[in-house]
Amino acid sequence: MKQHFPIFENNPELVYLDSAATTQKPKQVIDAITSFYEKENANIHRGLYGLSIEATKKYEEARKIIADFINADENEIIFTSGTTHAINMLVYTIDSLTWTEKGKGKNEIVLSEMEHHSNLVPWQQLAKHFGYKLKFIPITDNFELDHNKAREIITDKTAILSITHTSNALGTINNAKELINLAKQKNPDVITIVDAAQSVPHIKIDVKELDCDFLAFSGHKLYGPMGIGILYGKKEVLDKLRPFHFGGDMIKSVTLEASEFQPVPNRFEAGTQNIASVIALGEAIRFINRIGLSKIQDHEKQLKKYALTKLKTIKNIDIYHSSNTDNTSSIISFNLKGIHSHDLASLLNDYNIAIRAGHHCCMPLMSALNITGTARISFGIYNTKEDIDKLCDALIKIQEVFNK
Repeated sequence: MKQHFPIFENNPELVYLDSAATTQKPKQVIDAITSFYEKENANIHRGLYGLSIEATKKYEEARKIIADFINADENEIIFTSGTTHAINMLVYTIDSLTWTEKGKGKNEIVLSEMEHHSNLVPWQQLAKHFGYKLKFIPITDNFELDHNKAREIITDKTAILSITHTSNALGTINNAKELINLAKQKNPDVITIVDAAQSVPHIKIDVKELDCDFLAFSGHKLYGPMGIGILYGKKEVLDKLRPFHFGGDMIKSVTLEASEFQPVPNRFEAGTQNIASVIALGEAIRFINRIGLSKIQDHEKQLKKYALTKLKTIKNIDIYHSSNTDNTSSIISFNLKGIHSHDLASLLNDYNIAIRAGHHCCMPLMSALNITGTARISFGIYNTKEDIDKLCDALIKIQEVFNK
């Protein structure tokens, strides 16, 4: 599989175990970007000449491919710069959906202790400036969300539920559907949001089955380019949401006194979009579809099982991973006693092994675990058991040096 990824041809000794941060890009994705700028570069939706018509066609084809990938309708897909942008867009506009309910005392936002800062800090700002109350679903000793506590925390006052589908630090796959159902039982008007940045690349997502109002993810974790992301929203909810950005291409008509906006999704895509990256993200999903997401999932499950087995043979290691491995992704966090995770990552670099170390933009989660950070490995379609063997051999050698 590595032959599809030019970075491994240019770095043949590289052991890349940081796909949760960003995936490497297959050649067809890179070629899609090059091809656009060399052969098709033009703005979309506005030109009546061949290049513009072709660019618009490919841009909208990518929207259709992405929509099909998560079982959404085309007009429910909004292009953003990434998950962070998508969630911030909601934070700045969601009061247009919830202000009536807030006036009735439904002023609580429910998150979890697992959240990435991009699904925490924006909601903190909303709570601070608009008078919402934040509540958090805690984690259990098995690194899972406590659903018993969730039944107490989610109430008829819950206006917004925003939850990570897969923890970027622990790999835990949360039962988002159950939490969404619970929230809607308590308050039928609740707005539900899923941060799917770490789940869309690895497991099948069906937004209709999840029944979430919004779902966000990034292209660069999906073998696509950086700088492109997706906000899915139910059509009937998007129709009520006010735009976040204003300018060209999102307007239907303008006078000096007022403006009328385009229907969704165009009303949320003001200005010139990242056209090449949209097209390349479509190619990334074509790449995944050609392999088969189920095959990718099976491959990563085998790697995860193999890695956990090997890591557990290493002395003085703490692994932060649910024992219910059927509900975990290909992310494993661990620490070696007596070695700071930053030192470990730096030393592994000497072996051409790339991992992530630190708090993983989850400082409250690290506090809940009573640690400052972890070493994190995460797999992609290009990883092999040999990569894991090299990692474990290097970990043992590093321990030997520290124990002298």
